[in-house]
Amino acid sequence: MSALILIELNGSEVNASSRAAITAASKLSDSIDALVLTNDSSNSESVSKLAGINSVKMIVDDSLENVNVEVASKLIADVMSGYKYLVSGSSTYSKNILPRVGALLDVQPISDVCEIKSNNTFVRPLYAGNIMATVESSDETIIMTVRATAFEHSGDGGSAEVEVLSITIPESNSTFISLQESQSERPELTTAARIVSGGRGLGSKENFTLIEQLADKLDAAVGASRAAVDAGFISNDYQVGQTGKVVAPQLYLAVGISGAIQHLAGMKDSQVIVVINNDPDAPMSRMADLVWQTDLFGALKELNEYQV
Repeated sequence: MSALILIELNGSEVNASSRAAITAASKLSDSIDALVLTNDSSNSESVSKLAGINSVKMIVDDSLENVNVEVASKLIADVMSGYKYLVSGSSTYSKNILPRVGALLDVQPISDVCEIKSNNTFVRPLYAGNIMATVESSDETIIMTVRATAFEHSGDGGSAEVEVLSITIPESNSTFISLQESQSERPELTTAARIVSGGRGLGSKENFTLIEQLADKLDAAVGASRAAVDAGFISNDYQVGQTGKVVAPQLYLAVGISGAIQHLAGMKDSQVIVVINNDPDAPMSRMADLVWQTDLFGALKELNEYQV
């Protein structure tokens, strides 16, 4: 009944979603190993320190610096022969790979698990979180992604053994060309303690800079609704929602966001929700802890000029 965690790295650091996956896996098994696909064996140092894992399985090859899903899925399927569970945080990385692993192993992956009821019964959202479905798997091998906002993040303090696996890297029909990443000095959106998020009510890309100014003042991440992204106010890297990023900060400040169901699905687990909106009947206002019913431009001007 052992579990394997697929570790996602940001450089040499373990992604927060992988830490949540360890916590989730601990509810399924007492024997948890971590799998790392990398081009740098020194990355084992940060993974071996994770609390809650017994050993680190590494596949190291220069071609794995930007591994494609074809290769990754075959490697993971090979390693899975000794495991009951494959658990990963819910991210673009895992959502690309795990469905292919499921196809290779002929099992049905379960995505976005928010609660573990038993060793084969799980709760996951449907219809943008309006329905929570309880699903039971009869597969001999269970593959799942878990929402990082639903489980505590495992800390460090471990001293797991590291084993480099000798596995032939399969050939691929695709070749990595380039990677373009957005760079920001602000906190990362999915792990930020505070988020200032703007919507279509801001009216223009120029006005959206008021959101960025307030975020910098609060040492917060910047978020946006899909309507703001579609209108070109900001890039889709900042989109919060069902088709964007799922967040659960201590403070979520929503400015000019009406609250489409898809957006609410991405931030409803925030601890404190504050809304600046002149419509008290907007869905976002109805779910807020505090609503400032006022003109958003006046409110942003006042907040940005306030001296602490």
